[in-house]
Amino acid sequence: MKPDLLPSARASGLFSELYIGLMSGTSLDGVDGVIARATPHGWETVAHQHHPFPAALRDSLMALNTPGTDELHRSALAAQALARVYAEVVDALLTSSSLPASAIQAIGAHGQTVRHRPELGYTLQINQPALLAELTGIDVVADFRSRDVAAGGQGAPLVPAFHQAVFAHPEHTVVALNVGGMANLSILRPGHAPLGFDCGPGNALLDLWCQRHTGLAYDANGIWGASGQVHAEALQTGLQDPFFLQAPPKSTGRDLFNPDWLARWLATWPQAASPEDVQATLCELTARSSAEAIQQHAPEAKEVIVCGGGALNGDLMRRLARHLTGAKVLRSDERGLNVMQVEAAAFAWLAWTHVQRLAGNVPAVTGAAGPRVLGALYPAR
Repeated sequence: MKPDLLPSARASGLFSELYIGLMSGTSLDGVDGVIARATPHGWETVAHQHHPFPAALRDSLMALNTPGTDELHRSALAAQALARVYAEVVDALLTSSSLPASAIQAIGAHGQTVRHRPELGYTLQINQPALLAELTGIDVVADFRSRDVAAGGQGAPLVPAFHQAVFAHPEHTVVALNVGGMANLSILRPGHAPLGFDCGPGNALLDLWCQRHTGLAYDANGIWGASGQVHAEALQTGLQDPFFLQAPPKSTGRDLFNPDWLARWLATWPQAASPEDVQATLCELTARSSAEAIQQHAPEAKEVIVCGGGALNGDLMRRLARHLTGAKVLRSDERGLNVMQVEAAAFAWLAWTHVQRLAGNVPAVTGAAGPRVLGALYPAR
């Protein structure tokens, strides 16, 4: 039985409306899109598509994560290119499900985060939602994080309320752990509002190191990393980063866990360390930081449901299970939602909350002054 998070919407009977959610996360592997709808029993995914980024766009987005020349011009061009990839995903979703654009109430488009500095009062997601509305003929809801930041919040994570809607259990505590470029968790206790925060790097550093040494975009199933040995001293050095010691609410991104962070950390290693050992230690860093956050803030959890690309890393999943012996560690597939669909579905859900004028944030998660309707609407007509 799912918790009744949205009683006013449930009373209205608006459960047949279809929404599209689009997500391109800090892993920069491409765009996931879903068509989904609210139902009286939860949230149902109707269709899913994934389109990888063209190499040039991926390189542009990666470069925009750090200061550089002519950033305004480059970010404007990247936003247009991103909107066109989004539109391609929307078209593929409609084609695969034999639906017309008129069947979709709105698109929830997260955009691509290139700066996240809530402590300075801003977060920036590259996007061109007006162009996306023009290309698709569908209303677009975008810029979800800014309203929460304006209310004094972190603007992230925004998915705990959605996680509660689809993963909560009526009798015991569940933790939903999303491992994308960064890792974030949602604590779902029966009868309580969800809690959540970013707990550190997810795949971002793992993918960076793998690309540098193997030429591959990621370490498939964690096989390469599993061949190495964890360097205990380097692991402890990494875990001493102030972010891990910071109390929630907190969020992070490539502003912190980036190539410069990796270079500083590698400087503490012995010269004899192999690339495989570094990969193994990075994987253990993600597993340990996530597990320790769960053990500190939800020691009673009976299930840890993992989603995002990290759930496809067998080495990471085994490491999590070794650290979380008191809980069952499983993939979100086992709870009815494909690991690569969860975040896109969350932004379809956030678009729905915007249209229904319902709060999409959880102040206890983000630190905002109160519940806020998130996003800005870009009408197609």
